[in-house]
Amino acid sequence: MGVRPSSSIGRNSKQDSQAQEQIFDTHPESSLDFEVVRQAARQKYTRPFLILDNAIVRQKARRFRAVMPRVRPHYAVKANPDRRVLRVLAQEGCGFEIASTAELDMLLALGVPAAEVFYSNPMKSRDAIAYAAARGVEWFVIDSVDELRRVHEVRADAKMYLRVSTPNIGSDWPLSGKFGAGAAETREIIATAARRGADLAGVTFHAGSQCRNPENWRVGIEKARTVFDAMAKAGLKPRLLDIGGGFPVRHVKPIPSIEVIGEVVNEALKAFPEEVRVIAEPGRYMTSDAGYFVCRVIGTTTRGGKRWMHWDAGLFGGVIETTEGLKYRIRSDRSGPDVPWHVAGPTCDSVDVILRDEPLPSDLQEGDFIYIRNAGAYTTAYASEFNGFPLPEVRIFESKNRG
Repeated sequence: MGVRPSSSIGRNSKQDSQAQEQIFDTHPESSLDFEVVRQAARQKYTRPFLILDNAIVRQKARRFRAVMPRVRPHYAVKANPDRRVLRVLAQEGCGFEIASTAELDMLLALGVPAAEVFYSNPMKSRDAIAYAAARGVEWFVIDSVDELRRVHEVRADAKMYLRVSTPNIGSDWPLSGKFGAGAAETREIIATAARRGADLAGVTFHAGSQCRNPENWRVGIEKARTVFDAMAKAGLKPRLLDIGGGFPVRHVKPIPSIEVIGEVVNEALKAFPEEVRVIAEPGRYMTSDAGYFVCRVIGTTTRGGKRWMHWDAGLFGGVIETTEGLKYRIRSDRSGPDVPWHVAGPTCDSVDVILRDEPLPSDLQEGDFIYIRNAGAYTTAYASEFNGFPLPEVRIFESKNRG
């Protein structure tokens, strides 16, 4: 196992800095073979495409289970909802987490039992709750009194789990603010559940998307333990702990491996008796490393002294996360010296600018392929047909040389 992370993150000493650095990159990470991707692009290219190896998806699911044997992963369908991916994860024994009834329908069509589906969107319409409940979904997340009342009124015996706000320090996308009940709201929700006789049965939190600070899980689990105690004191019967998602994948920044995160989680879970059910909601972790996103340069120019390059996929075509600060490792077949490029998508919308001053080969030109590594999550799932441009193709295979 990797070195345990220090609990003194943030202190300004050389020793603490060195200890913190040891949590990063302690185990090898998976990635789709680049030569497989290049050959796929050359054999047939009609539009941007995502190519993904389901053998890596299987490998990631098994690795997660091996590291945290007490934690059952419930895959976040929104990360990559391709049915072929969902089928493989179901085969590997994963449950699922959904944000909509459309995602529920996909899972039910694949034969996934509704009891293994957790509805983790904290704000759902009354109709959506009724639809899911009628099809057998048992667990519904809440983070407000309003949502608790809505769920309880639609289905009185629904099992609810409370999303609480926890620190997102060290995550690339903090999620606190829009989601998660604070201390005062938590007390009110617990009191309301007890008064109404609602089955508020669990606690969940989220460490922040692409979280590179393992301590967030320790803090979240410790807070959940406190909320469990408050729920029990109010006469409720808490029995579910959901440690959320946020498990990172490698792009250009160093990350703590799942093994290091697992050490933190396993230690913190000792505060909960074995009868407490523990789940997680990995999404990006399961699918990102398995894929490459491939697009093409459609033209280059110079405007105001700046080099501009346009791709046939942009913000609306699957590469939206760059606008939120995600740095992909981008490859091409060119070997010229890197120079700053502004990169835009093909649409006529002025917001369709993917990158600014991105170092890329100076000799890139029309027709060249662009290969975006570890892009199996939140690319095609975000894509639209805005301006009439086609959705990316999704090519999924399963190699035989991975365990």
